[in-house]
Amino acid sequence: MADKTIPMKLLFIINPGSGNGEINFCDVISDYFETLEHTAQLYTLTLNCSLDKVKSIITDSNADRVIAVGGDGTIKLVAECLLQTETPMGIIPAGSANGMAKELGIPVTIKESLDVTVNGQSKKIHAVTVNNELCIHLADIGFNAYIVKKFNDLPQRGMWGYTKAAWKALWSHHKMEVLIKVKDKTIRSEAAMVVIANATMYGTGVKINPKGKLDDDFFEVILVKEYSVMEILKLRFTNMALNPKNIESFQTTSLNIKTKHKAHFQVDGEYMGKVSRIEANIIPAAINIIV
Repeated sequence: MADKTIPMKLLFIINPGSGNGEINFCDVISDYFETLEHTAQLYTLTLNCSLDKVKSIITDSNADRVIAVGGDGTIKLVAECLLQTETPMGIIPAGSANGMAKELGIPVTIKESLDVTVNGQSKKIHAVTVNNELCIHLADIGFNAYIVKKFNDLPQRGMWGYTKAAWKALWSHHKMEVLIKVKDKTIRSEAAMVVIANATMYGTGVKINPKGKLDDDFFEVILVKEYSVMEILKLRFTNMALNPKNIESFQTTSLNIKTKHKAHFQVDGEYMGKVSRIEANIIPAAINIIV
């Protein structure tokens, strides 16, 4: 970890499409560092910016800390670039859900989150690969992934758009038949959704995985057997607990899932299409994150 008594160089990777357009992140960050001894370098992501390009920007900057300014997608991009390195990663939350920032207790206001990037401590957290995709937050197959797809297709956002997506999905989505292998267990079940949980909660604050810890030796598999509109709305818009009768949880370091028919699949809020197999494995001490 960098010594905060010595001037640091911080590289900010900024997603210009994040936020509601009311904050000019480049200006706010530049103003914040105007009276500090630390140096801020700003890089604004371009459309379809490649992973290799961002990696080269980070390497060339030789920064002491790299900060993702955006939502969970931006955080995932920067995390992939810093995977299994010692360079600490910070977060300025600027997305619609900011699930990972909430998970880590990072303030949503830009001034306070900038304070964390400069003065915070770094710690190692694990991540999970799910079908070769890096997952730092939550991935799932089934009903919630289908809603993510429906929600992304709608012009509305917020509660009304999500309610419409959930309602459409409820009438057109069918439960899955799943075969889950964790450690020495094999579970056959009908399921509304199966969650591969690196973190504990969705962006709304609801704890789908209350046993989870980002710095332990496991991730969790959450088998949700039943669903209703109310249960799904809880996931998105409240911090109310789900019905425990409908849920089973397993801790593991690896996972295999097979479905009888292809199921909708999402990773960290990004819809990935339909799959009939899931393979997941933990990456211990994957990211050095500033909290």
